[in-house]
Amino acid sequence: MSFDDLLEANRDYAQDFAHGGFDGIARAGVAILTCMDSRIEPLEMVGLHIGDVKILRSPGGRVSTSMMTGLALSVQLLNVERIMIVPHTKCAMADGTDEDIREVISERSGLDTTWLEFGTTPDQVKRLHHDVRAIRNHPLVKDRAEVGGFMYDVDTGLLEQLV
Repeated sequence: MSFDDLLEANRDYAQDFAHGGFDGIARAGVAILTCMDSRIEPLEMVGLHIGDVKILRSPGGRVSTSMMTGLALSVQLLNVERIMIVPHTKCAMADGTDEDIREVISERSGLDTTWLEFGTTPDQVKRLHHDVRAIRNHPLVKDRAEVGGFMYDVDTGLLEQLV
């Protein structure tokens, strides 16, 4: 499989590229942690633009150790004062347990998947409350950034604040 089509598209993109020269600071003071699902356009969903927001993505929009590190760095170094945690409706990571997903991957790949951890749960709202609480209590974030938990509806494009 070749990447030629993607490299060609990148050359077209770069011809009119007008976003160079940014310093990496989140100009709107916002970080969004959401799912890796391609139905989610984080900037468009909140009316912001390139350079405004720090965007972190994980399966299910879950707060893992690496996501927490990214959020702490965003608050401490990159001007973030508001953090949005945004899982979404119809998420594959909410369809079962880690064991269920490991089993499907193992069947498809024929490989051992016991080492994989996802933090999946059918109760996304409970998990969202847990993740928001964890971020709010992190010593590098608490008292420095407001944290909210939202649900994104992939069929309507609407956000609902739940936490």
